[in-house]
Amino acid sequence: MKNKKPNPMRSFGTGLLVLLALIIYAYGFQVTKVNLAETKSERRQEQLFRILRALARPNIFAYEKEVFEVRVPVMIPCPAEGFTPPAVQNPDQPYMIVTPSCSDPRSKVLVQGFNFEPQTRGPLNLVPHESGVNLQLASIEVDRFGQFEATVLLPNRPSEESHEIVAITRRNIGSPHLTKTAYDTWDKIVETVFLALLATTLGVIIAIPLSFFAARNLMKEITSTLTGMSLSILLIPIGLYIGAQFASLAEWVSRTMVGNWLIVAVGILGFPFLLTIGMRWALPQQETQTPSAGLKTIRLSTLFGLAFIFVLLLYLISYLALTAGSALGDALGNLGFLGFFVRDLGDILNMLIKVVVALAGAGVLSSMAGKWSESLSRQKGPLVRLSHTVLAVLGGATLAALLLAVIYWLYQFRDAQLYFIYAIVIGGALGLLASVLTKPASPLLSGLVVYYVARTIFNALRSVEALVMAIVFVVWVGIGPFAGSLALALHTIASLAKLYSEQVESIMTGPLEAIRATGANRLQTIIYAVVPQIVPPYISYTMYRWDINVRMSTIIGFVGGGGIGFLLQQNINLLNYRDASAQMIAIAIVVSIMDYISSVMREKVV
Repeated sequence: MKNKKPNPMRSFGTGLLVLLALIIYAYGFQVTKVNLAETKSERRQEQLFRILRALARPNIFAYEKEVFEVRVPVMIPCPAEGFTPPAVQNPDQPYMIVTPSCSDPRSKVLVQGFNFEPQTRGPLNLVPHESGVNLQLASIEVDRFGQFEATVLLPNRPSEESHEIVAITRRNIGSPHLTKTAYDTWDKIVETVFLALLATTLGVIIAIPLSFFAARNLMKEITSTLTGMSLSILLIPIGLYIGAQFASLAEWVSRTMVGNWLIVAVGILGFPFLLTIGMRWALPQQETQTPSAGLKTIRLSTLFGLAFIFVLLLYLISYLALTAGSALGDALGNLGFLGFFVRDLGDILNMLIKVVVALAGAGVLSSMAGKWSESLSRQKGPLVRLSHTVLAVLGGATLAALLLAVIYWLYQFRDAQLYFIYAIVIGGALGLLASVLTKPASPLLSGLVVYYVARTIFNALRSVEALVMAIVFVVWVGIGPFAGSLALALHTIASLAKLYSEQVESIMTGPLEAIRATGANRLQTIIYAVVPQIVPPYISYTMYRWDINVRMSTIIGFVGGGGIGFLLQQNINLLNYRDASAQMIAIAIVVSIMDYISSVMREKVV
């Protein structure tokens, strides 16, 4: 085997890379202001050791204390006739000797103690005769023989009467008990766990449906013509408005019924039966002959009426939950939180109905727009081309106006009318250009547009830390765990939606092709081919996210987001490191338990 000749250029390049790395790290040391001299400072080391010793003694258990005070007189300064302290009455009891027993101000004296409780500590104070206020001279530590010595500096407190030097020590009595810090830590750590649980639950509920919009393998197959996309842009705002008005009408009818509880009870019990019968008739499983146009119209009207009854039923249930929950909360005493929980669920349902119905209205009109565009694309002629162009212009102008409306709400700029005119003109021009470049029947990858928009939103939300979100929600709902739950929920939605969507993208294609071969629609394909493959990893990601939220909830408390973080920050700011140590231990224990539980559950489920 021949030896390779050394390559000077390669050696030079390696040396240059090493030199570049040294320069980069040297500059990094300068930017981060690395100061090793501070680490060697005795003052810094003393402060560090004091904090570490305090953290090593968490304030969890405590004893009842028995306080001992031992007093000895002292004169400042010495009187002309001299001063002789009284003799020790009982040499078997704790006593002190001051040498000398009188001295000038700002002079040092030696204080010796005998027969004290061994291994105790406490302050050594001077109590001036005229004020009776304790002035601490030193801290004493009694040895195992019950003795101590301390050289102290007498203050400038001249007096013709004697002062007293007082040694205060404390002895543990009885058995240990939990401190107030321990109880406060327990309350806050429980609050932290449930804060994370509620945030995770809310985030999962919203992230699951959104994750399908961010899955490329599902969205890339969704196509639409430019006419269909333009119709959807035009009809979605109309659908939102119609749905909101539809819900408002149902809410008004429900309010008129609430006054009579008999009618409410009949409605809640009878409406589900009416809905079942109506749905079976309006949507039969099979038919012997093709229904006529009149029958289709009647069935469509029936479905519309059933939808109104369903929304009305939801409002009645929400009002019942609000009223009954408040009554139960007041009547159950210590268990009143159960009734208030029912009340809050009713309030949440009441707030969501109008939003969900508005979205449903937008979805119905958007679906109708797709069908109309498909039927229109099958036709030919100048009228089709004209409608293609007109709808593209109107759709582009509407989309630009909607986007500018969002921007205007954020920035509140002047001359809004002029900006809206510019936006409509530019959007219409882009729509006209798109209509020229595409044919009426040409399919466009509309699903990928939704995919990239969803991914962009999720990435933007994930880039903002939950700590910053908590600051915003504290302004909205006030300081407390509710703000922390909302902040964590928003961050959870973005994070889980991304993880869920990536799991959807990695599913096997075999089941998808098999289900599609049977003629199943898109919804049936997702239910029978996608969902069975993603349930185990979804559960795993959900439990892992709960673990993350528990750890993150300890941080958002620093900005008022509730949980144990608020208590931890308060103790650190007050230099109560022993109390802070108790909170740190609680956090470590909870995180460890959560990690163990989630790992066990993942092994059983996944």
